[in-house]
Amino acid sequence: MSFTKAQDILQLAMMATKRRGVTLEEIAETFACSHRTAQRMATAMTILFPQVETVVDEDRRARWMMPGQAIAPLLSPSSDELAALSEAQALLERMGLLQEAKRVDSLSRKINALIPPIQRSRLNVDKEAVLEMLGYAARPGPKPVTADDVIGAIYEALKGVKKLRILYRTHEDEVACQREIEPYGLLLGVRRYLVARDTTKDTGGQIKHFRVEEIYQAKVLDETYQIDSNFDLEKHAERGFGSFINDAEFGEVIWRFSPEAAEHARRYIFHPNQKVETADDGALIVKFEASGHLEMAWHLYSWGKHVEVLAPKLLQDMVKGYQREFVAMP
Repeated sequence: MSFTKAQDILQLAMMATKRRGVTLEEIAETFACSHRTAQRMATAMTILFPQVETVVDEDRRARWMMPGQAIAPLLSPSSDELAALSEAQALLERMGLLQEAKRVDSLSRKINALIPPIQRSRLNVDKEAVLEMLGYAARPGPKPVTADDVIGAIYEALKGVKKLRILYRTHEDEVACQREIEPYGLLLGVRRYLVARDTTKDTGGQIKHFRVEEIYQAKVLDETYQIDSNFDLEKHAERGFGSFINDAEFGEVIWRFSPEAAEHARRYIFHPNQKVETADDGALIVKFEASGHLEMAWHLYSWGKHVEVLAPKLLQDMVKGYQREFVAMP
């Protein structure tokens, strides 16, 4: 069965989940086909979906009907559809229709809750990115440069669960090397990393991180792969403070923000799993578990003398002597 025909049968199966099912006349009209072709499509649907029932209505017409739950696992929304939903919410908010915008947001949350975790990580929509695309937001400041064709290949590979052949160079390599990888997702931050399995080397199936800016070429291969059902991109990302993850550094992190900076620091979420408490002198204590000491140091520098690292010792030594007085806090 061709890809186009498979799409048509899936669309037909969706039509059959309606309360009164679907008739041959409706099939012929929807797909602009002959009565005979409509019959063949209906037969193909009953073969592919044994749950389909054929009933005769009051007008003596055959109707094909199927329970919605039989096809639900095949109907995850596309990233474009989720983006359109976010766009609709933003549009309602700009029009002042806040109640309607809340209902769309509620619908979006329900849809996302029904998507399996692996698919959710690939389809997750960044609402700020949608606003940026529509011209209602901008991202000032420095950002890494990546070739458009590389980003396009990564996007296509993630959507189609296809392998990628990349030309990649680490800081240890003198020249770029060719690798075949199975992409799992992107970590976005000051630096961007492609999370993937490197099938070129004998890595024992470990997840690797490829800095996107160091990918010089990327080609989508026809070969698909099976994603590890136990892998969760969001949980994986939580192992890092930013986009860099180093299991050797992973551990408890404790920061103390001065009483003068405590209220300002409360407005930040430094890590999704952070825990905060207030000290007797009014200082704010922030605790979480993560890796990526260098990215932590970059951020802590912006707080100057208003923050103290209590743990880990390695991070404490990294920032020692670099605290200074700034006119404003981040």
